[in-house]
Amino acid sequence: MIEIERKFLVKSTDFKEQAFTQNKIAQGYLSSLPERTVRVRIKGQKGFITIKGIGHQGGMSRFEWENEIPIDEAQELLKLCEKGKIEKTRFEIKSGNHVFEVDEFYGDNEGLIMAEIELNAEDEEFEKPDWLGEEVTNDERYYNAYLSKTPFKDWK
Repeated sequence: MIEIERKFLVKSTDFKEQAFTQNKIAQGYLSSLPERTVRVRIKGQKGFITIKGIGHQGGMSRFEWENEIPIDEAQELLKLCEKGKIEKTRFEIKSGNHVFEVDEFYGDNEGLIMAEIELNAEDEEFEKPDWLGEEVTNDERYYNAYLSKTPFKDWK
């Protein structure tokens, strides 16, 4: 139940040509405390609830528990969420032995495009596509819970 992921900015939209799936995502937070975030998400036609613990030193690893829930329950839970919903399209792109999830944000986070890769170990090697930009794994501003409260449009 430990998630190991790295986050990167994306410097071009070339990834879209390589995507093998894309889904609209709407999500909100029942709790956005760094010690334990509780997220409700609708991805395509499925609902999910996810609990994440505080990140380990370096920000790459943390506890994560996720379970699929009926979409109608997810829709109702979204109504209870804290202010600041996240809207994005997620593209999945194969790169070597890994899959990058690239999120193109909308609404208050319009203009932000971020890629994540899940790894089996913090020091695991992976192929970096040409469209991959600066790593932002340790920058809390790029956590979805932070973006829900302090959107990208307000950073300037």
